[in-house]
Amino acid sequence: MAPVFDFLARAQQLSLADAARMLAESGVPVFPCMPGEKRPLTRRGFHDASTNPKQVSAWWRRWPAANLAIPTGPASGIEVVDVDVGSTGSGFPAFQGARREGLVDGWAALVRTPSGGLHAYFPADESREQASWQAPTAHIDFRGSGGYILAPPSRVLQSDGQLRPYELRSTGLVESGPVDAGRLRNFLDPRPPVPHGKGTSHTRSRDVQRLGRWVAALGKGERNRGLFWAACRLAEHHTPVADTLAVLGPAAEHAGLGAREIATTIRSAYRATDPAAREPAGSDPPPFRGSVPQQSLGRVIA
Repeated sequence: MAPVFDFLARAQQLSLADAARMLAESGVPVFPCMPGEKRPLTRRGFHDASTNPKQVSAWWRRWPAANLAIPTGPASGIEVVDVDVGSTGSGFPAFQGARREGLVDGWAALVRTPSGGLHAYFPADESREQASWQAPTAHIDFRGSGGYILAPPSRVLQSDGQLRPYELRSTGLVESGPVDAGRLRNFLDPRPPVPHGKGTSHTRSRDVQRLGRWVAALGKGERNRGLFWAACRLAEHHTPVADTLAVLGPAAEHAGLGAREIATTIRSAYRATDPAAREPAGSDPPPFRGSVPQQSLGRVIA
């Protein structure tokens, strides 16, 4: 069982610095995030996560109010199903549906998030690596390889101006086991099969344009998550990241996102998707700098 699960039972009684040091000393990598926020304080975010007690102590001496973050997946031995609650909806109905299907029964701990949502912790599957993903219409995210979560006793500032904590609500009553992220995703966010054979180019191009129109229509509060989801779909189809920027960039700009946020979100989607869909090292595209002609939509996934 991952040391994280033993830690959660004691976390509320610890300071942020002590909690970070305890995890590091037990072999769980950690890194600091902005006080009251989820943004990393280190330049490379979860890639900087460390189990070195000296490094961890130095971080929290410099930023004593920093939130505590843990990379998910093989690095820490945990994976998390993140049930979101916000102005655009709640993930609890979908989570309950997944429970009825037996897809999320093996959780080892449940942590209430500051927004009133839920983190369901699972032991990572040692036999396979499961990438992070989002199911925005279900308001549920999966935090596996390429992701991270804030852990107790972290606190996040809410829209009412209150700092609210992550709190352990329950530990598993049955023997815990890994979640099958693929089956869960297919249940929450069923996707049509990738087209093959004659007419593939035309069909894919049409589907990509439909994705662009969907992103362009996103409202405030769902734009970033929706753009990330759409970019992940194109990454899974091995679309070059520059082409994804060409299609989704103008759409996201129309929805109200800034050029820098668009480029960052799309790159994050490619890093979080299956390694086969990632761009080769050193091939980052130029930053998105504004709208491109609509004719560009038709050349993607040719």
